[in-house]
Amino acid sequence: MNIKDLVSISGMPGLYKLVGTRKNGIIVEDFDNGKRRFVPMRKHQFMPLEGIAIYTYTDSVPLKEVLEKMLALGENDMPEAKADAQTLRTYFNTVLPEHDPDRVRTGDITKIIKWYHFLKAQNLLSAADEEE
Repeated sequence: MNIKDLVSISGMPGLYKLVGTRKNGIIVEDFDNGKRRFVPMRKHQFMPLEGIAIYTYTDSVPLKEVLEKMLALGENDMPEAKADAQTLRTYFNTVLPEHDPDRVRTGDITKIIKWYHFLKAQNLLSAADEEE
């Protein structure tokens, strides 16, 4: 799974592909329409997906490993991102039982499930597994 070039941008929904950098921002490509645009760092914060980790009681687990566990479990038991907090927490306990519920909020779980569905729809999960 290659999430190296994917970024989450504050104030902008979804995920974007990092195309280039400038000293005052980044250039990203939208997956839906393929358009490129400049995003200034004065107005937005950027978070590469490979730099995101989920808190556990002892350390943290990279997002890539969490997505791989979700892919291995399949989508049969996966709740919708809009499900209630208890349902989301129960599901995430099956994915990552050692996660720290005090530091991993329900909103974080919702976002991870949305990202999973987005990456799956873009064929970025299955294609990446074949490369490895």
